[in-house]
Amino acid sequence: MQPTVLPIQKSVDSQDALKANTSKEISTYEKISLPDSVSYALSHNLDIKGNRLNVDIARNSVKAANRLRNPSILSFLNVGKAATDNPNSIGMIFPIDIAKRGVRKNLAKSKLELTKGDVALAELNLRLDVRQAYVDLVAAKSTLKILNGQRQLVSELLDIAQKKYDAGAVPQMDVIHAKMTLNQLLIQVNSANTEVYVARYNFNRLLNSQNYDSLEDYLPEQKEFISLLTPKPVEKMPDFNELLNIAIQTRLDLKNAQKDIDVAQKNLTVTIRQRVPDIELGGGYMFVPQQMATSNSLAQGAYVAGNITNIPLLYQYSPEIKNAKIQVDQKQLAYNSLKNQAMMNLHSAYDEFNTAQDNLNYYDDVLLSESGQFLNMAKRSYEVGKSNITDFVFIQQSYKAIMMGYTMALANYYNSWINVLREVNDEELKLHG
Repeated sequence: MQPTVLPIQKSVDSQDALKANTSKEISTYEKISLPDSVSYALSHNLDIKGNRLNVDIARNSVKAANRLRNPSILSFLNVGKAATDNPNSIGMIFPIDIAKRGVRKNLAKSKLELTKGDVALAELNLRLDVRQAYVDLVAAKSTLKILNGQRQLVSELLDIAQKKYDAGAVPQMDVIHAKMTLNQLLIQVNSANTEVYVARYNFNRLLNSQNYDSLEDYLPEQKEFISLLTPKPVEKMPDFNELLNIAIQTRLDLKNAQKDIDVAQKNLTVTIRQRVPDIELGGGYMFVPQQMATSNSLAQGAYVAGNITNIPLLYQYSPEIKNAKIQVDQKQLAYNSLKNQAMMNLHSAYDEFNTAQDNLNYYDDVLLSESGQFLNMAKRSYEVGKSNITDFVFIQQSYKAIMMGYTMALANYYNSWINVLREVNDEELKLHG
């Protein structure tokens, strides 16, 4: 039974059409650098815009908390025999909060500061998310570039095998082997194209746009690391305890958790102050109509009134006060838990970055130069008939695996650095040269 030969010409034509469509689509995108994409996202991301409106709401809540209570108009009119010598009245009464307005305003101010902290944290996460999406996009494009390069290489191998087969120098199996290898690469290229599309969509989603593509078409190496706001892999991470101290001082979520405790404490004060009675002060005009007065004269004059309200005799707000105290304890526990989680997450990010740095340096120092030279030697060796196609394909697959691994190592290095920044909350963090 003869082996089935895949329709390589059809696959190549389909791939060329796909490349043409891809090139046409990519040409519609505007290239943008990482710093510019971060700035664009901060100005156009809809979630951030919505979060910023919360600050305006909280600021208005401070004004509302400082409000004075509106007065009421009171009137009293006597009719019939009851009106004889009894005055009618009209006046106003002003309810006044005692020991409540100031603490209520302080609570609203604390909520405002917490809201500002939440927005700052959301903006930080957006900046880091854009950086990660940008790296993921460039990594996907790097993978596509590697696979397209391998596709070109195997296409050349197929041409060489076909010519050698036509000359009777190799069996038809070499041609079949080359076609099978090329068809496998075409499938991988198609998948890599899809990964680029998905990564670009995710990147533009954060920017609230559909028009942007990364400035780089491959992950920068060596001296170019700065273009992706990442230190060179030869630089050393600070000691963990030093990094932990920085994180404790700079992490916005920890600061927000402390603000949350402050809000809960001030809410407790507001709740306790509900026990303080309020007063009502009023005054107005009182008169007895002449026709209703036995003295046949108009009796009139002013009056002053005062009331004590909300006297905590029947209900003393005990359940509300107990709940407010529990909420203070809850916020303190949440802060302690968050602090512990932050330390563990920083440990993980610290170890991942060091590992990614070691792996990347190993690729740079050993694997890349040797594997590239070996692949060129293998191609030349098969071309002149000193080796068979199986040996070349094995070396080609090994080289592709190394290059894909290197790309993954680069992406891991960039992303692990972003994770360190995410755990430290310090985008200006510097390594030791």
